[in-house]
Amino acid sequence: MRGIPLLVAGGLVWAASGSAQLQPRPTREPVVVRLDPRFDALVPAGAELERIVDDHGWAEGPVWVADGGYLLFSDVVKNRIYQWTPGAGEGVFLERSGYTGSAPFAGPEPGSNGLALDGAGRLVFCQHGNRRIVRRERDGRLSVLVDRYQGKRINSPNDLVYKSNGDLYFTDPPFGLPRTYDDPAKETSFQGVYRLGRDGALTVLTKKLSGPNGIAFSPDERTLYVSNADRRRLVWMAYDVKDDGTLAGGRVLYDGTVSMADRRGTADGMKVDAQGNIFGAGPGGVYAFSPDGTLLGWFDFGGNVGNVAFGEDGSTLFIAANATVYRVRLTTRGAVPPAPSPLRSADSRGRD
Repeated sequence: MRGIPLLVAGGLVWAASGSAQLQPRPTREPVVVRLDPRFDALVPAGAELERIVDDHGWAEGPVWVADGGYLLFSDVVKNRIYQWTPGAGEGVFLERSGYTGSAPFAGPEPGSNGLALDGAGRLVFCQHGNRRIVRRERDGRLSVLVDRYQGKRINSPNDLVYKSNGDLYFTDPPFGLPRTYDDPAKETSFQGVYRLGRDGALTVLTKKLSGPNGIAFSPDERTLYVSNADRRRLVWMAYDVKDDGTLAGGRVLYDGTVSMADRRGTADGMKVDAQGNIFGAGPGGVYAFSPDGTLLGWFDFGGNVGNVAFGEDGSTLFIAANATVYRVRLTTRGAVPPAPSPLRSADSRGRD
């Protein structure tokens, strides 16, 4: 479906061809796979996945904007953020969303990735090509929230989530760098999970994951979930959140290294419902895990999926599935934590 384009930022956009996608496009429509009776309480019988947009390079980072009633999502390949509005269709929301350089970007993923809203309703997003997290102000200007840790450029921030106190948590794998792990411009030696505090201080929470990717809180914010996008250790991790906002423990919620080895893709973005169930994008589709780590069922796309978001009245799950975005009506609803407080821009010192 097509709508009226919403051009809010000008300039030329560098766009790679569809062949630059991380994974081949799925060749069939998705199917629902039920593995545990608890899945039936989340996904109703006869649930249908509706294709709402198509023909993208790599759809990612969806977020529902309740104040306006529309979905925003990134196209990491086309270097744009798009808006989809029920009844109106799709249009460009922001050009040059992740890379604003004058020279053509050398890799396949220059654009924005994860999107989020702060406590004031402003759009905050990860820029692959520019290697930073920015906030879009009311007048359209972009404010840099973080781009360095201890003076070194971070890799290519991937996904992000707010805690209700206003702290911003994010993952920083090297997947947006043209040569990923071996890129000569890589300055940070590790792939980190970070917290950007309300005071602007940047803290590394863990350096132990090879490819930290999706990130989400449990409804009570006592657990932080992080997926590891590495086929050699394809896991969804659960960390205890301490009172000071740092992490403790670190246990495997679900290990798909062997069970998902024959499916395309890797662990990616996720969201949590009001009961604490995790809907995580991964090899071949979107998986529903209970808080105890049981795989309850999944949406089998037959190809890699990037991320998900709850929206509309809270019971719609939007799925950024490669070149396409789908929506499906669920019985469960997304977790709705208190609105996060706005934070200030980060300094470049950082601390361990």
